[in-house]
Order: sequence, then C-alpha cells, then structure tokens
Amino acid sequence: MMGLSRHITCAVLALGLSAGGAAAQNNPSSNLRSLDTKNEAMVWQAVGRLDSAKGSYCTGTLISPDLVLTAAHCVFAGNDLVDPSDLTFQAGLTHGTAAAKRPISQIEVLNTYDPSDGMSAKNIRTDVALVRLAESIPTHELDPFRVYSGQLPRGPVSVVSYGKGRSEALSRQDQCQVVHAHSGLLGLDCDLTFGSSGAPVFTHLNGRGQIVALISGGGSWGGQEVALGMVLPEVVGALKRQMRANKPAPRARVKRLTVGGNKDGTGAKFVTAKGS
Repeated sequence: MMGLSRHITCAVLALGLSAGGAAAQNNPSSNLRSLDTKNEAMVWQAVGRLDSAKGSYCTGTLISPDLVLTAAHCVFAGNDLVDPSDLTFQAGLTHGTAAAKRPISQIEVLNTYDPSDGMSAKNIRTDVALVRLAESIPTHELDPFRVYSGQLPRGPVSVVSYGKGRSEALSRQDQCQVVHAHSGLLGLDCDLTFGSSGAPVFTHLNGRGQIVALISGGGSWGGQEVALGMVLPEVVGALKRQMRANKPAPRARVKRLTVGGNKDGTGAKFVTAKGS
C-alpha cells in the first residue's frame, strides 16, 4: 500500500456535497458534450443530480427502482454523515425539469471509508455510497443501469455527469480510457470538473452501458493527471447487504376498530359462526 501511495498524489480539489468532488482534467482530445435537450438526455435519464439542502450537489445513478449509487464523500458534511432528509435526487435533470424527483430515506457507506482521511488510495477504493429513495421510481418510467460484474473491460469507456458550469444538464464524454489500474483503483483520462463526483463510468460491451466505476476525484498517477475511480462489484454488493440489514422499519398503520354499525371499511367486521 505504501508503494502505491507514492505513485498516486490526489489533489483535494473536490466540490461535491461535502465541499469535495472531481477536479477538472486537461485532456486535449476530449469530446465532452452537453445533453441539452430531453431527447439527447433520454437514454441517460437514470443518471441524475443528488442535491443537498445547502445548495451543493454530486452526480448519482439509479441502479434499481429505489437505489442510487454515488460517491461516499458526497454524503458527508465534514466528518459527519448528512441527514437523509437533506438530500434530493433529480433524475435526468435538464434545465430545471427532472424525469423524476425523490427525497432520500436512507444512506449507507462502508465503515472502511474514513471521511477524515481525504483522498487516500484506501479511501478511493471505498468512496462509494448507496442512497435509498423514499419512493421508488417505476421501471416503466426510468430504466436503472446495472453495475458491471465482470473483469475490468478493455477498450474505451464513457462518463455521464453534472459539473461546474454545466449543472443544469447532463454532459457526456463519449470516449476516454482506463490508463492505470491497480488493486481496485482506476486512473482515467476523462475530462471532469467540480460536482462530477459520483459520476458513472460506463462500459458499452454487450449492449446497453453498465457502470464499471464511479469518479471519486482528480489526482496525479505516474506523473499523469487523471480522474480517479474504483472497481465496484464487491463494494456495491457489501453496501446492498448493509442497506438491507439497516433498512428502517416501516411505520405502523393504525386503524381504529369500532363496534356496531360502521360499514365504511375502517371498522371491525364480525362474522357469526353458523350454528351459534
């Protein structure tokens, strides 16, 4: 681990929900473009903006009808986990209109993530959070993206994100490359900026895009400025188990039972047994 740390110098230039997020990368071959219309954004509407009540944001992605994947540092204020009620997910937000908007009811991060440790190599590996929507978004409205579960794919990847100066519409970089990979850490030559933390990195092998990594931040690896991310399957699997274990109990629904002639469906109904 110490050897790897000498090769990765992470710039703490983040500006997400915790004043942290991905920093801009200089890639002269970038083809980052804004998806300014609903038609352009439609394929990517399961990617959305995770907004804080304090006015900051990160990028998040719907991976099931009620679960959004984002960066762990996006759900911290300093060293404290934010209250779920302070967050809102706006799927496919385009110039003030979202395909769906939901409050958040639950947040989970792994206990191996330490917000006080900044962008260490150890933290980047687990800079992943799951948030549960207070109300599911039906799949006929939005089709969630899957997390890629195979070996790290070769070939180009793409990134869809919000960011500083383009916070009102999704932007997509059609092609960038994984230029470094080591022990669960990834370095990519993708162009990103403040607010892009949590942005999904897609592989497009075998049809529709699947999420192969999330953007954690920016830094230097082997003398090259890169966007930094992590390998996801094991981390996301652990977070799903943790989320199921910690899921808040549903609120009890109380009905008043009355005796007698209440026939409106809310009172008790008594059946007389035959022969009594």
